[in-house]
Amino acid sequence: MKADIILGCQWGDEGKGRIVDLYAADYDVVARFGGGDNAGHSIVVGSQELALRIVPSAVMHPGVELFIGGGTVVNPQTLLDELGRLEAIGIDTSRVKISDRAHIVLPHHVMRDAAAERERGSAAIGTTGRGIGPAYVDRVARSGIRFADIGNATLRPFDKLRAGLAQGDKGAQGDKGGQDDREMLEAAGRLAPHVVDGVEYIHERLYDGKRILLEGAQGTLLDVGYGTYPYVTSSHTIAGGACTGLGIGPGSIGRVIGVFKAYCTRVGAGPLPSELHDERGEKLRRQGGEFGTVTGRPRRCGWFDAVAARYAVALNGLTSAIVTKLDVLTGFERVGLVTSYRVGDRSAGFSAAGEPDLQMDVEELPGWSEPISDCRRIADLPATARAYLQRLQEVLKVPIEMVSVGRERSQLAR
Repeated sequence: MKADIILGCQWGDEGKGRIVDLYAADYDVVARFGGGDNAGHSIVVGSQELALRIVPSAVMHPGVELFIGGGTVVNPQTLLDELGRLEAIGIDTSRVKISDRAHIVLPHHVMRDAAAERERGSAAIGTTGRGIGPAYVDRVARSGIRFADIGNATLRPFDKLRAGLAQGDKGAQGDKGGQDDREMLEAAGRLAPHVVDGVEYIHERLYDGKRILLEGAQGTLLDVGYGTYPYVTSSHTIAGGACTGLGIGPGSIGRVIGVFKAYCTRVGAGPLPSELHDERGEKLRRQGGEFGTVTGRPRRCGWFDAVAARYAVALNGLTSAIVTKLDVLTGFERVGLVTSYRVGDRSAGFSAAGEPDLQMDVEELPGWSEPISDCRRIADLPATARAYLQRLQEVLKVPIEMVSVGRERSQLAR
């Protein structure tokens, strides 16, 4: 059996959560493969809205197993709080499982994160400040603490913790930091009923023919290796990250579905070539409600960037695409589309996104004023909206299988 992937193909905030929620009805397991509680996924079902940070976006489907893979880093208290909120609205959280290989985010990671951003000054990356980067640093430095370490006397996580603090972690000195970390490890212990052998878990389900959906966090252009470095997240967000984050081979991957917003947004610092610094950018932000799910920060907004999109298609090996928030473009007389980059007198690819002398070719297409939130077929959209989608499909070179025309689960056109 093959596992399918749904992931974001821009700078995050593409609306992956509501797409995973929709597709999850056809799957037995939804597995998160990377990131931590820096990823916010919003789901709107009728009048109920959920903002998830760690738990996979299939919580509204009672028969679906929810798996947090080994490629993630988990703040135990955040997860306990999230599970508590879900239980309070009647959701069975016993089906949430955590890989024993997932690493634990500790308070001293959060303190190091904040200290590093302060030291960067005007060159700050714009992290969420949740300790994700330092937790991944410790993972690579082989000084991190995994869920497998909790309760394993031979691994002595408290001794490991003392050793890590002794290395001189910035912002983590003193008894208070150490005590907070110990309390967090105790919180991790309360999650023991959810912890499983992650590799065994996922492979048993593949072998049994279970339908598995792999959920990405953040977006392709924030990938630590292939995004707009150094303004990136600390994990692999591309399709290949699903294999390393869950411990499965590429031969086990089926469809790879990429989610693109009908325009571009970004939170924090770093290149956003198509950014609009005028009333059009403000209108996109206002109509799209473009404020971070986790941080509440206003998102920078710009036109759809076909150069960045083609790069994402190639990196992920997409088999199809989904376009979200098409309704946000309603009311624009003209809609822009970045078609190519130039540096000086030469054409350039996405690697030039951060160049100070980057120039872009922007194609303008006719907009539409008719409301589209009630459309359930692409054929029912205004002619100019259909033409815009057709143009996106031409630049992506993969089929667009669905379009969202509103925030609620049912507001989709196929």
